[in-house]
Amino acid sequence: MKKYLKIFFFSSILFALSCDDNANKKETKSKNSSSSSMTSSSESPVMSFDKTIHDFGAIQEGETVETIFTFTNTGKSDLIIVDARGSCGCTVPEYPKNTPIPPGDSGKIKVSFDSSNKPNMQQKTVTISANTDSGRETIRIKALVQADPVKQKQRDAAAAARAQQNN
Repeated sequence: MKKYLKIFFFSSILFALSCDDNANKKETKSKNSSSSSMTSSSESPVMSFDKTIHDFGAIQEGETVETIFTFTNTGKSDLIIVDARGSCGCTVPEYPKNTPIPPGDSGKIKVSFDSSNKPNMQQKTVTISANTDSGRETIRIKALVQADPVKQKQRDAAAAARAQQNN
């Protein structure tokens, strides 16, 4: 019995020491990577938005609403937006694709949201791929879509039929 306790005790100590060593290595590695990213960021373009979230408030189902996000290149080199994609097909961005935006200049991204068949609270994201340090920037929209009564009855009837079928 004593033999098993000794083995367990030494295994526990060895395990604890090995975990601590890995944590120190990870901490050192993250410090080194953050300092190197700071060095490279000094010459990179930076997207500074006037807002990163837009709330449309309450809208009716079926409405298409849009907003404009204005950004400024606050970095030291030309900003180039390669792509911008909505998190679903109902969210469509329009942006200056592959157009160099010099430091200090501004641009606009228009985001349209089609609320058809999207009742209740909706939160969507537009992911922008650009030549910034992170390579990706995000902006968000949200809206409380008030359900169309006719469509809601159809959805409720379909849900009831599915429930009936499963029983």
